[in-house]
Amino acid sequence: MDRTRCPVDPWRLVESTYDDSDLGVSETLFAVSNGYLGLRGNVEEGRDTHTHGTFVNGFHETWPIQHAEEAYGLARVGQTIVNVPDPKTIKLYVDDEPLLLATADLETYERVLDLRAGLLRREVVWRTSSGKRVRISSTRMTSVEERHLAVMTFEVEMLDGDASLVISSQLLNRQDGSDEYHVRSAAMGEGFDPRRAESFAERVLDPRLHEERDGRLLLGYRTHNSRMTIATMVEHQLETEDPVRADAVVEEDLAKHVYRIEASRGTVVRLNKLVAVHTSRGVPARELADRCGRTLDRASERGVAALQEEHARTWERFWAESDVEVDGLPDVQQAVRWNLFQLGQASMRAGGHGIAAKGLTASGYGGHYFWDTECYVLPFLTYTHPQAARNALRFRHGMLDDARRRAAEMAQYGALFPWRTINGHEASAYFAAGTAQYHINADIAYALMKYARATGDRQFLVSQGVDLLVETARLWADLGFWQVNGDKSFHLHAVTGPDEYNTVVNDNFFTNAMARHNLCAAVEVVRDLERNDPDELRRASARLGLQEVEVVEWARVAEQMHIPFDEDFGIHPQDSQFLDREVWDLEGTPADHAPLLLHYHPLVIYRFQVLKQADVVLALYLLGDRFSQEEKRADFDYYDPITTGDSSLSAVVQSIIAAEVGYHELALRYFYDALFVDLADRHRNAADGVHVASTGGVWSTLVGGFGGMRDHRGRLTFDPRLPQEWTGLTFRMRWHGSRLRVRLTQDALTLSVEVGDPVEVEVRGETVRVGTAPVEVPVDGQGPRIEGGPAPHQGGESPSRRAPEPDTGQEPGPTTDQGLEHSPGVVPHSWSHELDDPTGPIPVRRPDTR
Repeated sequence: MDRTRCPVDPWRLVESTYDDSDLGVSETLFAVSNGYLGLRGNVEEGRDTHTHGTFVNGFHETWPIQHAEEAYGLARVGQTIVNVPDPKTIKLYVDDEPLLLATADLETYERVLDLRAGLLRREVVWRTSSGKRVRISSTRMTSVEERHLAVMTFEVEMLDGDASLVISSQLLNRQDGSDEYHVRSAAMGEGFDPRRAESFAERVLDPRLHEERDGRLLLGYRTHNSRMTIATMVEHQLETEDPVRADAVVEEDLAKHVYRIEASRGTVVRLNKLVAVHTSRGVPARELADRCGRTLDRASERGVAALQEEHARTWERFWAESDVEVDGLPDVQQAVRWNLFQLGQASMRAGGHGIAAKGLTASGYGGHYFWDTECYVLPFLTYTHPQAARNALRFRHGMLDDARRRAAEMAQYGALFPWRTINGHEASAYFAAGTAQYHINADIAYALMKYARATGDRQFLVSQGVDLLVETARLWADLGFWQVNGDKSFHLHAVTGPDEYNTVVNDNFFTNAMARHNLCAAVEVVRDLERNDPDELRRASARLGLQEVEVVEWARVAEQMHIPFDEDFGIHPQDSQFLDREVWDLEGTPADHAPLLLHYHPLVIYRFQVLKQADVVLALYLLGDRFSQEEKRADFDYYDPITTGDSSLSAVVQSIIAAEVGYHELALRYFYDALFVDLADRHRNAADGVHVASTGGVWSTLVGGFGGMRDHRGRLTFDPRLPQEWTGLTFRMRWHGSRLRVRLTQDALTLSVEVGDPVEVEVRGETVRVGTAPVEVPVDGQGPRIEGGPAPHQGGESPSRRAPEPDTGQEPGPTTDQGLEHSPGVVPHSWSHELDDPTGPIPVRRPDTR
C-alpha cells in the first residue's frame, strides 16, 4: 500500500489524496454493505468511476447457458447478480461549474472508511475556476439496524463569497439505462478474466413503476427472466437558510430531485438522502413500494443522527465480539480490522440469503455462493456471531430439495449441492471445476458439525442439521464403490478437490477425507438421537425415509474409505495419479504468466504436478486430529513448493500449517500475503470485489494459526505459535454461549470469560477451567522453529518413484539442501538445470535418457 496516500490508522482506512489511476480497487476497498444491501465505493459525482455497483443479496437474473458441446446433466441456466438502481449519485454545480474530482482544483481531500462506526466519510475543499473555495462533506452507510435502508448526507459550504448552487440527487437504473450524462455506453463505468461476472446483452430490469409519491422518488422493476421484483424509493431532506427551488424528474430509468440554491458565504446547505430497497421472488413491485414507504417513514421519524448512532452501536457490539488486537503493529492492526470489517459487512444482515464470494462489493463471480462460505467464513461466524452462522446453514437447508433433484439428475441418491449458485440450482458451466467438486457436500456437513459443537445448538442439529447430514451421507455411499481387487476399500472416482489445476481425478485426498468425516458425523448424530431422543429420531426417519441399514452402511464406508498414502514418498498423494505426473517448474515460469489459468490451456495445466491452491494441506488443517505432526510436515514439505497460490484461498491455509509444523517465517509471510490480498491488490483483481473467503481465512490464521486454537470433536484446545516478531495477540471467541478472551504473549497464554459461564479448555494437553478471573498458563516457546521453508524441488531424480537407498550399514549423512534434513520421504521434483528442455513454452525438466 502507498502509505503517503493511505496513512496508517488502526480504526480507519484513509485516502488522503485523490488518484483516479486505481479507481476499481478503491471502489472495492471503500464499499459499504450490511449483508443485504451493498453500495460500491463510487464517488458521489458519478463520473470518474471504474465500475458502478449497487447490489442486493440474492437479487439476480437468469440466462440460458450456451454449451458448444451438449451433454446430459450440464448446468442449463446461469444466474448473475443484478446491478440494481443506483442511489449514490449526487452532482454539484457551483455557478454552473460541475465538480469532477479528476479535473478539480482540490485544496484538501480525505476519504475515510470508519471501521468502528461503519461509515464512509469524505471531505473536500474545492477551488472553482473563478477562485471560490467550497467545502463539500458527505457520508454514506447501509444500515445494520434497518437492512433495507441506506443513508447518505451531502453538505456544501461556500468558504469564499456567494454562489449559485445546483445539487442534482439521482436514482439511476445503470443496468439498462444511461449514466448521469445520458450516455448509455458509460452507464456502468468500465481483458479476459473468467473470474468476472457475465454481462447481459438484453434488457434485464423491465419497468413496473416510476413515480413521485408524497415527495419521494420511486422506481420499480421486474427482472426479465427470473421474474424477481424490486422497488427503490428515495426521500430527500434539504436543510438551508438560503433561498431554494426544487424540481423533480421521474422517468423509467431515472428519477432525480434538482435543488437550485442561492448560497451565501458561511451558510451550510445539507441534503439528507434516505433510500429504501425491497426485493422479492414474485411480490408485485407496487407492494414492495408500500414496504419502502414504511421503511422510510420509520427512518424519517428517527432522523439521520439517530440512525447513524444506532448503526455505530451495532458495529460496537460487532467489535466487542470480533476484534483481534495485534500489539505494537498499527499497520497490521489496520489491515486486520479492515478484513474483519468485510466479514461483518458480508454477513451481518444477510438473513435468509447466502454469503457471496465477493460479498456485495462488486459483481465478481456473478454474485454466486460457493464452498468458501462453509470452510472460510463460517468458522469466523461460528465463534464470534453464531446466529449469523446459523442463518447461513439454514440457507443451505433451504436448498435441500433442489440438491436432491440435482443428485437424481446426476444419477445419485441423496442430495448434491451446487458448486456455485444464487437460487439453489447449479450455475457452473464448466463441470470439471464445478459439479465435479462433490466435496461441497462434505464442506457443508463439516461447517454444520463445527457450529453444533461450538454452540451446543442441539435444536438446530436435530430439526434441520440431521437432514443435511443424512442426505449428504447418502450421496457419498452411492457415489463411491467397493474395490475388491486387493484390500477391500471404498473409493471415490471422477471428482475434483479444492485444487482446480487437477480436475476429475480418482480418490482425491481432500474429498475422500472430508467424505469420511461427513459419513462419521451422520452416523454419530443418528446414533445420538437413537440413545437420547428416540422420538426425534422417529420424526426424522419418517421425514427422510431413513433406514437402519443405511446407517450401518455409512459406518462401514467411513471405516474403509480409501485415504491415499504413498509409502515411498512418505506423503499423502493429492489423488491416485498425482505423483505419476511431470512437475511444473514454478521457478522457471515467467512472473508475468501468473496466474497460470490466464496463460495456459487447462489441459496443459492438468498434465503437471502444480497446484492452484492448498488441497491436501487444507485437509490437514480442517481434519488435523486425523494426522500426525510427521505426516503434516512431510505433506507440507512436498506440496508447498509446487503450490502457485493463484487462488486467494491458499495463503491462509499454507500459513496455518506452516505455523503448526514450525516454519514460522514462512507462516508470517503467507499471512501478510493474505492480509493485503485486497488492500494491496496482490492478485490484481480487487476491482472485481473483496475476496471475502480470504478475509475469513485471515481470522482463522490469527486465531488458529498463531493462536493455535483447534476444536476437534468438541474439544477446545490451544497450542500457540505467536510469530517471533510479535509481542502479543488478543482475540475473543464464543464457546457454548460464553465469550472467552484469549491473550497470547511469547511467554504465556491468559484466558478469561467475559460473558457467560466458565468453560473448560486444553492448553498443550493441560486441562484448564476458565472463569471471569484471568488464568495465566505459561508456555514454553511457540512450538518448533524451523528457519526458511521447504527446499525447492531440484535434482536429477525422477519424481515418479525413487529407488531404495542401498544398505551400507551406516547412518545417512547430512544433506546439503536446507530443510530436507527435516523431511524424510520427500524427494526432488525437477530435473537438473543442465537438462533443461528448450523446445517448448512449458518450463519443465526432462530426465537424462542417454
